[in-house]
Amino acid sequence: MSLSETDILQLTQAKRLLENPGLAAKITDFIGTPIEKGFAMLPKSLNEGIGKVTQAALMKASDAALFTMKDDPKEQSSDRWHKLGVAVSGGVGGVGGFFGLSALAIELPISTTIMLRSIADVARSEGEQINDLQTQLACLEVFALGGESSADDQAEKGYFAVRTVIANSIAEAAEYVAAKGISKEAGPAMVKLVAVIAERFGVQVTQKMAAQAVPAIGAAGGAIINTLFIDHFQDMARGHFIVRRLERKYTAVAVREAYTELSLSL
Repeated sequence: MSLSETDILQLTQAKRLLENPGLAAKITDFIGTPIEKGFAMLPKSLNEGIGKVTQAALMKASDAALFTMKDDPKEQSSDRWHKLGVAVSGGVGGVGGFFGLSALAIELPISTTIMLRSIADVARSEGEQINDLQTQLACLEVFALGGESSADDQAEKGYFAVRTVIANSIAEAAEYVAAKGISKEAGPAMVKLVAVIAERFGVQVTQKMAAQAVPAIGAAGGAIINTLFIDHFQDMARGHFIVRRLERKYTAVAVREAYTELSLSL
């Protein structure tokens, strides 16, 4: 089934959002210096700690954000209000690079919860039903987009490649939640899904911390970096849910084929 000309334009927009230069490039433009300088200021032992904090933040966010939203249809998402909330958390949290994991453990669950609500808001504006389990898991999936895992090879890069990598984990989590529901004691399938997503999300969290470690960033800079942080995931969400909307209209195979053709033509 071929996509209409209008929907091809929509898919082109989604592709450009999903394959933009990325968070690191945006942050580098803002701080005016290569982000690698910030990485050099972070403790070498930080990566393992970031992984744990990131997983915990995603679990808390899923409880607080996804499963408390009303399924009211909306034509537009409230992107600006969510940006403001995340910016404030970045300013209050201060310079994460200086205060390390202790500051991140306080700030990240707050900003991640706000971002997840924003992602769900975008999903709703693209015709998704927020009380649908597949939509809720697709919202979590957004945090895996735009960030590469250290274990990735060339075949595991790109939007559809990432979706393929985590498809089994999403299916297992959906089966678990459908059978037992969401509880405070997260089941092994949900824990596995969050771990897979957190590995990729942690790449961008580390980039954020590296930027905040640059001298003279300060609270105002921390707020701007957090705004870039949520802006990145709002872009990922918009692209992701445009693709899902088109998949509902056509088929997943037809949309992926059209996306691939766009990659060749662009």
